Amino acid sequence: MADVQKYFEEFDREIRLGRFDEEEALREKRNRIRNRLEEKLPEVFESHDEEVPDFYFEDQGSYEMGTAIEAIQGDIDIDQGLYIHVGTDQYDPVVLKERVYEALGGDGDNPHTQEMNIRRPCVTVWYQRNGEHIYHVDLAVYSDGDENADGKDRLAMGREHSDEEHRYWEVSNPQALKEEIFREYDETGRAQFRRVVRYLKRWKDLKFSPDGNEAPLGIGLTVAAHRWHTTCFADVFSRDLDDLEALRNLVGAMLRNFQGSPPRLEVNLPVEPYNDLFEEMTDRHQEKLQDRLEGLKDALDDASQSADPHDACKTLRDQFGEDFPVPSKEDVSEEQDKPWASSSSAAAVLIGGFLLFFSEPLKRLVKWTGRAVERKLRELSRCNTPREWAQALAAPLLIGMCVTVVLQLISEG
Repeated sequence: MADVQKYFEEFDREIRLGRFDEEEALREKRNRIRNRLEEKLPEVFESHDEEVPDFYFEDQGSYEMGTAIEAIQGDIDIDQGLYIHVGTDQYDPVVLKERVYEALGGDGDNPHTQEMNIRRPCVTVWYQRNGEHIYHVDLAVYSDGDENADGKDRLAMGREHSDEEHRYWEVSNPQALKEEIFREYDETGRAQFRRVVRYLKRWKDLKFSPDGNEAPLGIGLTVAAHRWHTTCFADVFSRDLDDLEALRNLVGAMLRNFQGSPPRLEVNLPVEPYNDLFEEMTDRHQEKLQDRLEGLKDALDDASQSADPHDACKTLRDQFGEDFPVPSKEDVSEEQDKPWASSSSAAAVLIGGFLLFFSEPLKRLVKWTGRAVERKLRELSRCNTPREWAQALAAPLLIGMCVTVVLQLISEG
């Protein structure tokens, strides 16, 4: 029953990719690549006696969605879309990526980077410091839909030496994906959604190896959240959010959707090409994912049932790492001694203990009521004018009047 929302939000500020110097560095790397392509790509097409097409860039991925986090192992990345006005019938997808690779200086003609690769979905440019990767830019190369009969953008897939079966054009629309993911949320809901995704990404980075296909893809976790996340508030009296409850609900829904034998979690893109984002994970990797999710769910349940924010946060730190704050016992005691917190917290704990042996719905009701009273008292403590008091009391007074009327009607009937 401990209120840990402020510690979740403090954790989010620690892990989110939003610090000015890092954003500035990523933008600088992105702009450097854009400038290089604007200068060199036309020359490359001309050197191959090919018509020079128009092209343009779009930001993509977690950086664009606002779900990017600090890396704890490996480097920080940014996704960039390069849309070229050529039809899929004009170029083999790998050949078009080779033109981009050549323009970027893949032959060693780029003083700003030491490593570059043509990967299956993109061309990747790494930036290094003292021999260590610190940033990389994934450049996805597209055939612009205006050049295709069906009007759809297509992503160039395939590596440099891929056979014909593994080089192809795949329908892809990152902007439609972003719009689909956020269309149901207001500003408050979007903020919680982004935080929940960032929490899961940090958990993933701590609990899985980055090598191979063991770890679930970040986009897979994002789409899973789109499918099963619901905005959670602490109570009906305020707009205070409850990230712990939102995470509990989401992880529980993911666990309930493991199906088959052996059980697998399938998370499909909600836009074309509708592929399963966890398809590359082996059955063993899926088993590990299920096991880690069960451990996370147990920890979230324990934190939710704890009456002490210190103990709850210690439990959460085991899942989310050292960046998750744990308040001292002294700080917790001082917070609980405040007049708007002590009475409601004590009442909630006593009532919760009394009903401990009753049904689960009653226990949930007690927990919800305790939180509602506690948060409303805290809100009232911040009121300084009659107008603020009136606004704070409006909702509970209205609910109280409605309950009174209903009880009166029942008694008279």
